[in-house]
Amino acid sequence: MYGTEQDGFGQYQQSDLAIQAAAATPHQLVLMLFNGLMDELVRAKSHIAAKRYERKVVSINKCIDILNALTSALDYEKGGDLALSLANLYDYCVYRLYEASHKLSVEYIVEVEKILGNLQEGWEKMGKQDG
Repeated sequence: MYGTEQDGFGQYQQSDLAIQAAAATPHQLVLMLFNGLMDELVRAKSHIAAKRYERKVVSINKCIDILNALTSALDYEKGGDLALSLANLYDYCVYRLYEASHKLSVEYIVEVEKILGNLQEGWEKMGKQDG
């Protein structure tokens, strides 16, 4: 019974997220991806700490998928060097997450959190200037 309730809640959250995403601007979508990514990084660290290795793999893979989505959303024509720099940072974070997963390193995830936290802050400030 409990599992079914959890599944229902998860489906509700997904449909709510889909509605938010449908109404979001590209900038808001990037922030939504960052929020999801930062939450998942916290989960990945807790899975490593608790030795839940199968869950750790799922969390790390979600993080990498989100980073790949952020990379594919970059506009290299309009963004120029900035887009290239962001792509390089995202790639570096993916590399570090693979390393974190392989070496069971919470420290590598913390490093990724710092990098992405700074980028998230920049995106948030940019959103305030636009609005």
